[in-house]
Amino acid sequence: MEDHLLGWLRTLDEDRLARILANRPDAISAPWPRRLDTLAQRLSNGFAVMEALRTLPLPCLQLAESCLVLRDPTPARLAQFLGAPAAAVTPWLDLLYDHALAWPGADGVIHLTEGVSRWWSAPLGLGEPLDHHLSSWTISNDALRALARRLGLPPHGNKRRTVTRAAEVLADPARVAALLEDAPEGTRAFLDRFAWEGPARDVDGGRFVTPGTPEKWAADHGMLYRPNWNVAEMPREVALCLRGPGYHPPFAPDAPEVATIPVDPEEVDHLMTLAAPHVVERCAALLDNASKTPLPLLKTGGVGVREVRRVARETGCDEDETRLLLEVCAVARLLAWDDKSGGMVPTERFDRWRLDEGAARLRVLLSAWWRMERSSLRRSDGKYGTVLGDDPAGSAIARVRRAVLPVLARLPDGTAVADRASLVRAVHWHAPLLDQALLADCAPAVLDEATLLGLLAREALTDLGRALAALAGRAGDENDDCVPHVEHDPGLVEASTRALAGVRRSALFGPDLTAVVTGPPSAELAALLDRVAERESRGAASVWRFTTESVRRALDRGYDADELLGELAEVGTVPQPLDYLVRDTARRHGEVTVTSVGCVVQASDPALLAEIAGHRRLARLGLRLLAPTVLVSAADAERTLAALRENGYAPVPVSDTGEITIRRARADDPPHGRLVLLPGGHVAEPAAFEAPAHALAEPAPDPREHARRLIETSRAESGTQGRTWAVIGRMATRLSTAQQSLLGFVVDRGVRAGITLTDGLTATISHGELRGGALDAWCEEAGDYLEFPLAEIVEVRGAY
Repeated sequence: MEDHLLGWLRTLDEDRLARILANRPDAISAPWPRRLDTLAQRLSNGFAVMEALRTLPLPCLQLAESCLVLRDPTPARLAQFLGAPAAAVTPWLDLLYDHALAWPGADGVIHLTEGVSRWWSAPLGLGEPLDHHLSSWTISNDALRALARRLGLPPHGNKRRTVTRAAEVLADPARVAALLEDAPEGTRAFLDRFAWEGPARDVDGGRFVTPGTPEKWAADHGMLYRPNWNVAEMPREVALCLRGPGYHPPFAPDAPEVATIPVDPEEVDHLMTLAAPHVVERCAALLDNASKTPLPLLKTGGVGVREVRRVARETGCDEDETRLLLEVCAVARLLAWDDKSGGMVPTERFDRWRLDEGAARLRVLLSAWWRMERSSLRRSDGKYGTVLGDDPAGSAIARVRRAVLPVLARLPDGTAVADRASLVRAVHWHAPLLDQALLADCAPAVLDEATLLGLLAREALTDLGRALAALAGRAGDENDDCVPHVEHDPGLVEASTRALAGVRRSALFGPDLTAVVTGPPSAELAALLDRVAERESRGAASVWRFTTESVRRALDRGYDADELLGELAEVGTVPQPLDYLVRDTARRHGEVTVTSVGCVVQASDPALLAEIAGHRRLARLGLRLLAPTVLVSAADAERTLAALRENGYAPVPVSDTGEITIRRARADDPPHGRLVLLPGGHVAEPAAFEAPAHALAEPAPDPREHARRLIETSRAESGTQGRTWAVIGRMATRLSTAQQSLLGFVVDRGVRAGITLTDGLTATISHGELRGGALDAWCEEAGDYLEFPLAEIVEVRGAY
């Protein structure tokens, strides 16, 4: 924790503290802090600082980088250094303050949290300050006095004073320019390369010990330092002097404009209502196909191109659509690897998903795409990646997706992107820490995927896309076990409901044996017509044609004529030609039968087989006589052998060639459940998708209300420090001294510990506070703060 940060937090009013908590949800995630010192610890956490930096636009990062270079930066010095008016700097500086990444001191000096400095090893391409080099233990007093003489300084004085004087000379552009007038030829050009292309460069170490060379002169005058023989580094102050007084770091307070063209909002809305139902319907078709034919995986991982094309052909999907929806279904945990099937099959969550309303099904898919750490339609060297294969970019792709859509949401209503390159530049300004090459590579794929999902139409964001873009900070992780908040966001619920409001649940049956749906069909209607007819076209209107083969296919799935005609009658008026087709096909259905048998039992004695066929204990095998010496069983060979032997017979197994095969029995393999294979090769445990669909993470408290509580607690706790050990020692008498100390750390440092009470109840606690004779601490099992009487705690143990 940084003392300066805690001191600043104590001076804040409710409004600013609430803005910080709203901008840094990590700081108030469970267990939410109840004291400002705990809040300061969270705000200064290095990982959390890096995540907060990712959400800031380019001007904020440029200000932070410049603050790292300046000594004692103030807003006025910062504006002067950047060559920008103070009015252009102030709003971005306030944004840094509102994220607790920077704060003003009492003297006006801007302080940066320690985690920010770790992002830049050489801010603005500048090296370490002179103090770092001159105060090093490798610089002897004799070397410092020699440097002072060369810089025209008095050589006497202590080391600290000599270092200060030398730093003043080398930070003065006029004095550095005067020194360079007496330098060997080529010195200025040599040093300029360090100033603009440094700070560290490879050098010829031998020239640094050769008299008369620019290298030796620069080292003798403190303008270059060598951390090792072949590498030299220029101090920050020297580089700034050489860059000149006209140098100003880049500062772009205004976002680049995105080239736009007008677009009809009604057309965009109409295309959304066509695409959204189509996504739900096609996902159901893909998963139904996988339930019949499990998707095998390549030895190298992922689903092969041939398999993707087969699925696309059998389901009537476009190949790009198939690639995208297979990966979305895997992340949504509707599709999983099954050892028994040897491929990807639908999970139990799919059975629950298909029974839910259409809008809820759509939100599950959109939420999965929003957090998916893979780009299905990104091309590398002109080729797509392997479906469900590994992608080294991983979470960076998800960040690109969550950066592109918010920029599109900022465009005025009724406009669409006219130039994708301008969009990429704008996204880079809003999310500058994204890898530019990856952004340029993935942005077109993100737009294409968003179009297929109904989030984008005619290069303009739809209402669905806007609702999803507003949730960039709450997307969740690809491996989340609980349902992300995205699926339950009120804005997305409203948009998804409207996107599916126009689906058609009825069809027009024609005497020419066709069914026409004038609009996007519901997933249930499309599934019914796909079962009994061949789809001929899709779009604004979809057409199916009934044929003898398509009706027979439905009958093969267990329908009879009356049941099939009854379901069709529920969605439209069945004409007489269709009724004749169904009944005529059903009448001829089953004229020839094909029966599956588990195995064949043969014997030379017909009486023995008749005895076996009539044996009551063997009835479960479903034995039937086909001939006096031939018996068939419904069970497989192993089960039939075991049952016959159990009832006193002595059968032997025979191979397909008729040879007797006696083999040593082996232990059965352990049963395997379905494992969720996510894009990138991640595997989730079965419990991850067997969890209730309504499970949600504990919501964080309201930022403004929590800011008020923190301020009130800060005022109330003044003068109460130092009471922890006395209260615990007096009240927790059942504990040993060591356990009392551990309980004190739960209070003072927020550590985790396990406790046991007198009634045998156990709990894992942290972030405790003393309230009278009770410990008020976060209970992980309850997911809330609870009070535990100190006198009833009988054991405290470390929790790791």
